[in-house]
Amino acid sequence: MKLYMSVDMEGISGLPDDTFVDSSKLNYERGRAIMTDEANYVIEEAFNNGCSEVLVNDSHSKMNNLLIERLHPEAQLISGDVKPFSMVQGLDDTCGGAIFLGYHARASMKGVMSHSMIFGVRHFYINDQAVGELGFNAYVAGYYGVPVLMVAGDKQAALEAEELIPNVATAAVKETISRSAVKCLTPEKAGRLLKEQTAFALRNKDKIKPLTPPDRPVLSIEFANYGQAEWANLMPGTDIKPGTTIVRYEAKDILEAYQAMLVMTELAMRTTFS
Repeated sequence: MKLYMSVDMEGISGLPDDTFVDSSKLNYERGRAIMTDEANYVIEEAFNNGCSEVLVNDSHSKMNNLLIERLHPEAQLISGDVKPFSMVQGLDDTCGGAIFLGYHARASMKGVMSHSMIFGVRHFYINDQAVGELGFNAYVAGYYGVPVLMVAGDKQAALEAEELIPNVATAAVKETISRSAVKCLTPEKAGRLLKEQTAFALRNKDKIKPLTPPDRPVLSIEFANYGQAEWANLMPGTDIKPGTTIVRYEAKDILEAYQAMLVMTELAMRTTFS
């Protein structure tokens, strides 16, 4: 089986705040080393449990965080930005299952460094379903008929995954105290948990169904301020819901909705506050 892994950073054990996930800050090199070690625990266990191929997609910020020189030698790595499908680049129907590692809770929710793509987003909706990065990425996997077998990250991300995906395996490697403080497992203990849950997820993969996206989904993004909504509304086919900061887009499928989200959030980041 070919296993797909999307690896984010905010949900890695031992990383409580942006000093570990921002490449310009003092703890970043420590953060990426721990991130690479966590990826290796999962990759090794995947190969030990029958996977013939593991494709890893670096999914944080500029998406060049994982240390390839320290990565499991049999894995393949997608690294760098810009990617047409960002956090799910390379995921397609050749994959037998997906694992999301280092994930965090969606915007406006409790959880360490919780957000949805950018800090100017309050909520993503697919039709009436509120989703974050985790849910949106799971919908893309579902488009290809690929089940998300395991989600690892902070406890809030684990709870979010369990609400969305019946029977999904989860590995909570840290517990939120506040948005920038956590109670963490040590890297060694987190590694044991990740290996146990990876093995469990692969043994039970037939019990987990893909998260099937709706046909012709309506994407709605609620932004923090109206300026962001104005920028996002520059994308053709969008409209702003009157009296709100919600920008809507009617997509032909979830792949188009995903790329619309990428364009709209990139535009919204151009907003200034002066």
